[in-house]
Amino acid sequence: MPEKVRLKREIGLFGASALGVGAIVGSGIFIVTGIVAGLAGPAMVLSVLIAGAIAVFSAMSVAELSACLPREGGTYSFARILISPFIGYIAGWIWIFSNIFVGAAVSLGFAEYFVTLFPGIPVKMIAVLICFIFLMINYIGVRESTLINNILVSLKVLILLFFIAFAFGYFKINNFTPFAPAGPTGIFMGASLIFFAYTGFARVTIMAEEVKDPEHTIPRSIYLALGISTLLYVLVSLTATGLVGTDTLSRSMSPLAAAISAAGNQGATFIVSIGAMIATASVLLTTIMGVSRIVFAMGRSNDLPSSVSRLHPRFSTPHYAIWLTGSFMIAAILLADLSLVVTVSTFAMLVYYLIANAAAMKIPATKRRYPAVIPVIGAFTCIGLMAFLGPNAWIIGFAGLGTGVSVYILLKRKNGQKIP
Repeated sequence: MPEKVRLKREIGLFGASALGVGAIVGSGIFIVTGIVAGLAGPAMVLSVLIAGAIAVFSAMSVAELSACLPREGGTYSFARILISPFIGYIAGWIWIFSNIFVGAAVSLGFAEYFVTLFPGIPVKMIAVLICFIFLMINYIGVRESTLINNILVSLKVLILLFFIAFAFGYFKINNFTPFAPAGPTGIFMGASLIFFAYTGFARVTIMAEEVKDPEHTIPRSIYLALGISTLLYVLVSLTATGLVGTDTLSRSMSPLAAAISAAGNQGATFIVSIGAMIATASVLLTTIMGVSRIVFAMGRSNDLPSSVSRLHPRFSTPHYAIWLTGSFMIAAILLADLSLVVTVSTFAMLVYYLIANAAAMKIPATKRRYPAVIPVIGAFTCIGLMAFLGPNAWIIGFAGLGTGVSVYILLKRKNGQKIP
């Protein structure tokens, strides 16, 4: 490393679990719910369960990898060691590519809810501003970022519980008919998009060198985050549908605010809108943390320019990586729309978890915690979900992969290294 500064182990089990919940609960429940409602109808609750079940297999692979190799960089580091440096690079690149779009999506989602409370303000201006604020928080330090995330996660869980309790008072069972208007195809298309919401379960593995007792803390935090998030997703999708029906949800970019406003209670609408902003803000915070650490790890291994691996002498944060990450997120906010960033990000994250499962297949038998069939199932379910994404996701996704391969070749040639 170019400087005598090291990452600090500041994150315990609560903080690690909160990172996972913070990364999962927000983008899906407050933003993607409306898109999935338009695809699956009331059967979106099945989409949520299918996506959650698929996430479990990949989560088991990632948990096993993190216990075996607790290193900063997550699947980038796992694949680099267990498969090949090139495949590791692809995993790291696709994570960066995906999460730049995640950051753009949640920034736009925050802005959509913000303008429901304060209309007349340009959505993209608010999105850029909130992105910049959380870049500054990440720049200052991981302890401060984790503390803020813990507060945000606690608040948004409480607000979601309020939404569930309030909505049950206006629940209409006839909103569930017809249950699956688009049939199994709509359900699986919905599952492929709601998987976007689950992809944050591995966020903590990216920061393994900043976690206390990572061999035990990381796997436990992954399962806690996934269990809590799935329960909340199921309850919210059921109550939102029972409140207003999926037609209303599908027509809004701020679906839960649209649902709660049907009850005619302005106070409840205000609380849910604030909850949505808190939720999307916490996802943005953890997204910037995760992407900057991947960029840092890749710079440290010379898979990206080594300058991005520099740590701030005072804050011990990868400050160059943080600002580079933020620059691309802001560009995506200005150039893309919400539906597109969700589908492209989902495609890229499915590729990422496909590589994670492939790496888990390479774990030596003596170090395995789970049956060898788990990563095989995880890999095939990722491929299956990719089949239900639209052509734009595939085109842009492969364009992103192609760009990554080109960068890799140029860097290796510049450094006089062999290209595999």
